[in-house]
Amino acid sequence: MLSTGISAFAYPKLVQALGLPPRLPRIYDSGQMLAMPDLDVLDALGCDCVVVTYGATNAIEQPELWHPYDFNGRLPALVRNPHAYEVQPDGSILQHRRLRMAPASYVFDEEHGGQPVDWSGELPMYDLKQYKRSLEQRVLRDEQIVALRELCRRVRESTDRAVFLSEGSITPDISIHSHGGMAVFPILCLTEPDYVRALHEIEVEHTLGNIRRLLPEIAPYVDIIMAAADDWGTQTSTIASPKVFRELFLPYRKRINDEFHRLAPQAAVFLHSCGAIYDLIDLMIEAGFDVLNPVQWCAGTHSYKEWKDKARRRIALWGGGVNSQATLPLGNVQDVERETRQVVAYMKQDNGYVFCNIHNILAEIPPEKVIAMYRAAAEA
Repeated sequence: MLSTGISAFAYPKLVQALGLPPRLPRIYDSGQMLAMPDLDVLDALGCDCVVVTYGATNAIEQPELWHPYDFNGRLPALVRNPHAYEVQPDGSILQHRRLRMAPASYVFDEEHGGQPVDWSGELPMYDLKQYKRSLEQRVLRDEQIVALRELCRRVRESTDRAVFLSEGSITPDISIHSHGGMAVFPILCLTEPDYVRALHEIEVEHTLGNIRRLLPEIAPYVDIIMAAADDWGTQTSTIASPKVFRELFLPYRKRINDEFHRLAPQAAVFLHSCGAIYDLIDLMIEAGFDVLNPVQWCAGTHSYKEWKDKARRRIALWGGGVNSQATLPLGNVQDVERETRQVVAYMKQDNGYVFCNIHNILAEIPPEKVIAMYRAAAEA
């Protein structure tokens, strides 16, 4: 999925190293520049999951979706919309006229992360009535539901792999770093808690309406549902306190997750939350999440063993397979193999573990390390 993938710049090298026929990478996240892994690559690495996201999947062929684009000669690839890109005189590439990939970069960035902060006045807050009206434009239409149902059905019929659904229309915009950005919203949680509660109530009602329309149609065809992407951790601590999570996030998350479980009881509800979030694991379990990703145990002071012991028999861990900030980029192949075996041997105890790297495999990672990581995991 979109945080357990591989850079499109690294992907062709991996395909070659696996001895598979060359092909153009399909870029299904054009901000992070992620390649959608092909089925033969999944087979070669022993991967058990396929994805359905924004109308695209790697489970079946969809040639009508993909069109060639070479990123100013740097990467021959396939993209959904080649007209979204514009090469600048300095060699950088604009996407939708606001995201920029510099000539030596591997991803697209936006100034201030798209969240500029002006401290000269009041912190920005929505007109909540207007915001509620704006969500009406995001209510799922009948034709969207039918299209997604048919795609999920075709995927289920085509594979025995687990089917992972990541669909923005059923993921509420409840996040510690949304609605004004990471510099603003955590402060509003402290200074304007009633505003945050009202905002989250609007989000919950909108999301419940969408999932009540969609889930009965697709529930038989999906195994994992991406319910939230909400990064609560920095490299050393949580962005906001457990008290803020308990009071302003947990009740709203739980209402949504309870509805996911009611409408799709066989599916696992998935949370993506980066950083040093060890102190929030109990609360995330209480909120009704079944799966936690990316298991960034190298952030903060707690080891992968402590993460596993905290989660054991209560929530599945998806990720955490190797230290992605030290061992994977800086170690040699033997270092990667050794750490992967150690981590997986512990993490897989009592089940409840899905192996992959901590977050995406970046452009600079050579294929030999990727292959070593997956083969060591299979042997652990």
